[in-house]
Amino acid sequence: MNGFIAFTKKELCESLRTYKLIILGIVFLLLGIMSPLTAKLMPELIGSFLPEGMTMSIAEPTAMDSWMQFFKNVPQIGLVVTVILFSAMISGELSRGTLVNVLTKGLCRSSVILAKFLAALLTFTAAYVLCFAACLGYTVLYWHDPVSLLPLAVFALWAFGILLIASLLLGGVLFRSGYGALLFTGGFTVCLFLLNFFPQVQKFSPLRLAADNVSLLSGELAASDFAIPFVICGLLLIVFLWAAVSLFNRKQI
Repeated sequence: MNGFIAFTKKELCESLRTYKLIILGIVFLLLGIMSPLTAKLMPELIGSFLPEGMTMSIAEPTAMDSWMQFFKNVPQIGLVVTVILFSAMISGELSRGTLVNVLTKGLCRSSVILAKFLAALLTFTAAYVLCFAACLGYTVLYWHDPVSLLPLAVFALWAFGILLIASLLLGGVLFRSGYGALLFTGGFTVCLFLLNFFPQVQKFSPLRLAADNVSLLSGELAASDFAIPFVICGLLLIVFLWAAVSLFNRKQI
């Protein structure tokens, strides 16, 4: 346990030294600020692009518009940046040979994988909470109408982000390269999108956690519709981590 804690601290310190935490924090903070500002300024922006003399009736923006921007920007930008930044968390160690010293000193191989996952989880969570807090603060400042089921929608997107981090770990162990980890996670995501074309599969897919958040907020979907995707997401997370640990235990360093 002491080795696991020490290696986790080492990973967190490395996130600071390599500016991962800073970059991720800045990106997510900007996304959190941009979402309500974009919703607030959208009518004026649309009006400025209309030809002279032409008018268009545009509804006043609401808090829902702000959260629509949030659930559009974070998956399309925030999660992509997260995946890129953490793509080399295994391959970098393997290519530099830095794991040999810690493993020969008695650190369990499973602790390496789990510590890297925990450090990435904490870094991503910190940036995500910062993004949510900024968006919530500006949304409350501009609008006072409540949005139902917001905590569940926000938690669902966070859970999908954690699943992507676990897939990066498995991809890094499988292919020993950052590009391989990216391709594995990209392929996994593409498969989820392809399966989403089948209505029978769509309601079970963990992709719902990142794609149908607005439908949950608008009432098109109920909280119960997210129960099975949460379970599938949790099972895939366990399978990815178990596979990464099992393969890493047998891999030659």
